[in-house]
Parts: sequence; structure tokens; C-alpha cells
Amino acid sequence: MNVYTAKQIADVLQNDDSQINLRTVRYYTQIGIIPPLELVGNKRMYTDIHLHHFRAILALSKSGETLASAQEKLKCLSMEDIIKIGENLRIYQINQLLQNETHVVNEDVIISMSPRIPQELRAKMIETVAHLLKGEGVND
Repeated sequence: MNVYTAKQIADVLQNDDSQINLRTVRYYTQIGIIPPLELVGNKRMYTDIHLHHFRAILALSKSGETLASAQEKLKCLSMEDIIKIGENLRIYQINQLLQNETHVVNEDVIISMSPRIPQELRAKMIETVAHLLKGEGVND
């Protein structure tokens, strides 16, 4: 398991979200939204577990969650689920959003698809989702 100082973990997280800085890392640590730090020798250090928590918190906050609700959600989840949430952070990265094609199906559903998906398949996906939202079966 990797260990990090606060500065090192802030630097790693900067690649995921340019808004994260050392002050944010320290604040999240201070309010207890991440697990307690590990004692390595005589120093308290961050580990990969903390990194996964930070990424999950960032993904949840970008999806509209408050820090308090994110903290409550993460308390009940396994590490595997926390990692899965953190992996969703890439969805919110601006370069990912700019590269993808975005389609508004209705006011509640927006689909973002990679340009690598063939146009015919994109159209079929949008049509299928639209039918499902109208309560129609896919094969109706």
C-alpha cells in the first residue's frame, strides 16, 4: 500500500480535479470526512484507502451531494463500492465532457457518449432511452 504526505496526495488529486489543493485535503481530514490517518513510524500518513475516499467524495460532490451526505453514504459502503464511485470522477472531468457528444433526452436525462461509439448505435441508444422514459417497451 502506498503512503502519501498531505502535499503528495493533493498533487495526485490535482490530476483528477484542479480545484483540489493542500488546503482542501487538510480540511477534509480535519472534519473527518475521510478515515483517520495511518501511523507510519512517528508520522501520520495518507494511504491508497484515503486516496479512494477523496476521489469518491469528489465524484459525489460533483454529482450534487453535500459533504455531509457524501460522508454518510461512504460510511455504509465497502471499499470496493467506494472505489467504484471514485472511478466515476472521470465522467466529470472537463476534457472528457468536451470530447463526448451530449444528448438531452428530457429535462431529467442527459446522455453523454464517446465519439468512438458509432453514430447508428448512438441514435439507437437515445431512441431506446426515450421510449423507456415514455413507458413504452423497447420492442413495442
